[in-house]
Amino acid sequence: MWLSLLLITISCVVIWRSSHGFEVASDYLGRRLPPGIKGATLNAIASSMPEFLTTIFFLFYLRDAEGFSGGLGVTSGSALFNLLIIPALAVLVLFSMGRGSHIVLNRKVLMREGAVLMVSQLFFISFLFLGDLQAKHGLVLVLIYLAYLGLLYFITKSKKTEDRGFAWPREKAEGNLLAAVATLDIASVVLRRRKISTSSAWGLLAASTLVMTFGTWLLVYATDLFGHVTNIPLIFVAVVLSAAATSVPDTIISLKDARKGNYDDAVSNALGSNIFDIAFALGLPILVYNLIFDNSMALHEDVLAFTKEVWVFLLLSTVVALAIMLIGKRFTRMKAFMLLGMYALFLLFVWTQVGTGLRDLGEPLGDFLKAVADGIGRWLH
Repeated sequence: MWLSLLLITISCVVIWRSSHGFEVASDYLGRRLPPGIKGATLNAIASSMPEFLTTIFFLFYLRDAEGFSGGLGVTSGSALFNLLIIPALAVLVLFSMGRGSHIVLNRKVLMREGAVLMVSQLFFISFLFLGDLQAKHGLVLVLIYLAYLGLLYFITKSKKTEDRGFAWPREKAEGNLLAAVATLDIASVVLRRRKISTSSAWGLLAASTLVMTFGTWLLVYATDLFGHVTNIPLIFVAVVLSAAATSVPDTIISLKDARKGNYDDAVSNALGSNIFDIAFALGLPILVYNLIFDNSMALHEDVLAFTKEVWVFLLLSTVVALAIMLIGKRFTRMKAFMLLGMYALFLLFVWTQVGTGLRDLGEPLGDFLKAVADGIGRWLH
């Protein structure tokens, strides 16, 4: 068990270090994008690469429905982390830095990202409850994401924005190339003190993706190993440990945007990452897997039951979290603690599925989620 936990920790470090390259490149490439658009596109796609790669590795590493259950766990757990933890941390970090106790969010950005996120979740849940994920389901999800990108493109074209410039986020490394490689300082390795350009920014994104690919492969291997050693089903491990690990880039990029005062990008990155995770990071693997192996994915009944409850929790949390952020003009510390409390409830629910220590506290929540899931199932059928 300790070896698997050590490997998970190492994978977190690799993913964390590779996320810095994404931040530098996306800051440069998105310097002309309107507020909220950069966070929903470049930042969201770049920081959600771990979830996408993890889903791919889980699916093609195990090559069965159990492997895809790991991807489902990572995606749903990461989506909850992004939705509840990242906006809350943005407020609490600013408060700890003495920059006030609240932030003001753009309601139009929240409503736009929230609407697309709800549509993505409703479509996926309707497919999931069928119990048999097919190529056409993956295609629908991918088309939803492409339509979302098209919407953002037209919004960008309709707004005239000036070049906001680009500031290097820290002092350039003075160490040699070997030291930069050893510390996974990808930005220094690729740029080598040269002025960043469009081509070098894309090269930096590619290099960061390559390093992150290794980190996510290691995460998948360690998660599978941890499940075998502890006899805990893969999805239970993925929905908490792996999900938190893959959310490292989202958290870092969003918090740095918040520190710069780019609150719209910080929140839209979290919501846009969830849209990417659900519509693309799940949709494309479903489509490709079905086409390659000519076989749909049918989850085992016990895994499917838990997965339904997790996605119901995610859907309800999305509704409540968006309401919390939209009601009133300010996103305060009190609202941040409310979001953190919701995530604590989720951890309690998961714990009751794998342990007995807090079963009496978590069972009512599990029974409620099961009842809602059963109601949705009856309505869909």
